[in-house]
Amino acid sequence: MALQWNIIQKQFEGYLRLEKSLAGHSIEAYARDVDKLRQFLELTQQNPGPDKVSTALIRAFLAWLGELGLSAVSQARTLSGLRAFYKFLLIEDLATHDPTDTVESPKLGRKLPDTLSYAEIEQLLGAIDMSTPEGTRNRAMLEVLYSSGLRVSELIGLRLSNLYPDEGFVRVLGKGSKERLVPIGRDALKHVAIYLSAIRCHLEVQKGSEDIVFLNRRGGALSRVMVFNIIKDTAAKAGIRKTISPHTFRHSFATHLIEGGADLRAVQEMLGHESITTTEIYTHLDRDYLRQVITAFHPRS
Repeated sequence: MALQWNIIQKQFEGYLRLEKSLAGHSIEAYARDVDKLRQFLELTQQNPGPDKVSTALIRAFLAWLGELGLSAVSQARTLSGLRAFYKFLLIEDLATHDPTDTVESPKLGRKLPDTLSYAEIEQLLGAIDMSTPEGTRNRAMLEVLYSSGLRVSELIGLRLSNLYPDEGFVRVLGKGSKERLVPIGRDALKHVAIYLSAIRCHLEVQKGSEDIVFLNRRGGALSRVMVFNIIKDTAAKAGIRKTISPHTFRHSFATHLIEGGADLRAVQEMLGHESITTTEIYTHLDRDYLRQVITAFHPRS
């Protein structure tokens, strides 16, 4: 008889609580690791029971987490949770093999984009001088990057006509000219409103940039290089020694949501990853649900 994920997951949590005497937050972390694997299998339209998962699927799952933005440290911790899960299955004679046995932990020293902790995000944002026009603009830009996980190209191309503050969404033109709606948090909306009402409205806007949200001091659209330099300079002022870029905010956005327990499908759609594996792996999600995910799991919601 095939093992059912929901039943086995509950038994695993009971095992951790009663036999391993783990604290509640530790049990929740292990449970999230197993649930991430289950979600991945559903999204890739593969439905083996827990006892039928192969080593190849475990490796594909870890690679997927990396593409979503989870750091090597987070991937290694997730793998550790899965090892505990399959140890439990073997002890209870619910599985005959451990698919994690020959999977190597992600090398923590490999070159991957750094992820900022929430404290570091706060530290960086707090280093911006809000008394200057550029500082007001930069704070709004970085709030948007972290709030919505935008690519730098999506940020500099963001249009006034695509802001929906009352609904809490922005319309983004992503890769391949594909549009998507992305939730945006209250802090980001607040700083965008300050920038628009106090700074942008006084600029002499260049022709062709009338609908662009973030402008340089000459009223033109920002370049990718300018955003990179703004982030680099702000990180230096904040005393953050990590090598960071606009993409760091995107990785941090995804990591903080996923590690907080957000549904992987929702994060995938918000990032604009139409297909992370070679198959079509997600269905359209209700926009109210995406906003609920942000509200529930994003630190600056």
